[in-house]
Amino acid sequence: MPSILHPVLQLTARAQFQTSAPTLAHCPSDTGAEVAFAGRSNAGKSSCINALARQKQLARASKTPGRTQLINFFTLGDESRRLVDLPGYGYAKVAKDMKREWQKHLAFYLEGRGSLRGLILLMDIRHPLTDFDQGMLSWARTRNLAVHCVLTKADKLNRGPSLNVLHAVRRQLQDEGFTASAQLFSALKMNGLEELGDKLGEWLDYPPPAPLEPPAGLPEGELPVEAHSRLA
Repeated sequence: MPSILHPVLQLTARAQFQTSAPTLAHCPSDTGAEVAFAGRSNAGKSSCINALARQKQLARASKTPGRTQLINFFTLGDESRRLVDLPGYGYAKVAKDMKREWQKHLAFYLEGRGSLRGLILLMDIRHPLTDFDQGMLSWARTRNLAVHCVLTKADKLNRGPSLNVLHAVRRQLQDEGFTASAQLFSALKMNGLEELGDKLGEWLDYPPPAPLEPPAGLPEGELPVEAHSRLA
């Protein structure tokens, strides 16, 4: 496997499982910054998280779509930055009462989580912007939450058709008033990782800004007059 140069991908490669929560009340402390991943069952959400982490089994994909009902948290180096794997949604064979229960907890999380900085919405490039995707976008809009749409399984289409889908999705998002960005992604080919890393870094404030260094010749810890006036 080639070495990782992108600083955010170096961070996500340190991902470790933290905990699973059935409800908002069981989630870790609502501090720091986290980015949530959501998508229909079979949209490739687990594969995307595993590709970011360079681990095959960090986010486990169930053989039965829709079975995973827990909100799963992964720390990135320490507990101040996290990735969150939300339950897969929209699978038709799940009982309606169970589906409503999942959607209720999903709504509570999206609306009540203060440390949530953005939502990665994954959708199969062959079936983008389904009714369920539209529902997630509407939830995010009511909370003024940033959304980045990731069109997964881009390797299933040739380059030209995949770009056509991407442009069509961007146009539809704009036409319907959603302020969401979008990109192509393939976990199989590891394409789109750096673009996704850029978005995660923007939301997770990583890498952190370099500390202000005093000019040469000043005693350690002392700032020039101009710097003191800016901090006043």
